[in-house]
Amino acid sequence: MTFYHVREVKKDEEYWWCACGKSADQPFCDGSHKGTGISPMQYVAKRDREMYFCGCKRTKNPPFCDGSHES
Repeated sequence: MTFYHVREVKKDEEYWWCACGKSADQPFCDGSHKGTGISPMQYVAKRDREMYFCGCKRTKNPPFCDGSHES
């Protein structure tokens, strides 16, 4: 998947973006990264909103989709 549309993140809530691509709970971490040397990235929402999290894991602006999947 190139990106994950999350309809609503909640202000001040903590989210852990999967950086390894192994999580069964994409785009969020489920612990599958253990032993890979790759760690998830914490994101704390600044406001209630919808978001597009990166799914290709090549973004230069993690955890957000920046269109890197198009190149």
